[in-house]
Amino acid sequence: GYRKVVASPLPQSILEHQLIRTLADGKNIVIACGGGGIPVIKKENTYEGVEAVIDKDFASEKLATLIEADTLMILTNVENVFINFNEPNQQQIDDIDVATLKKYAAQGKFAEGSMLPKIEAAIRFVESGENKKVIITNLEQAYEALIGNKGTHI
Repeated sequence: GYRKVVASPLPQSILEHQLIRTLADGKNIVIACGGGGIPVIKKENTYEGVEAVIDKDFASEKLATLIEADTLMILTNVENVFINFNEPNQQQIDDIDVATLKKYAAQGKFAEGSMLPKIEAAIRFVESGENKKVIITNLEQAYEALIGNKGTHI
């Protein structure tokens, strides 16, 4: 097999965000942005698919911003974010502010294509408005993280 290189732009909008908000406001569990979504561009009165990949973390951040969520929970395969992950000096992060997170990201403390997009999406969401927070954890700890006992809180 082979791989084709395509663009990976930041999402500009989520076409169905109003419907998703209505469903969420109605106490429904909504699963959206799986795999990042389908990239389209507007052409006249229709939309056309384009060859691109939309990162799932940035798509989730965009959706959370558009529906005016207070909290964005990013689920991954680890209970917490770590700096220097899988190295002898790895450190678990429980609570962190955006300024410190930006510093660590600039220092290359998070793996590209793995934790770094989650960190960048978290920063974008927290900076999108007042009183925004992000929780990063795994599915098994999601409830405990939501009530403040587990996960990384930004």
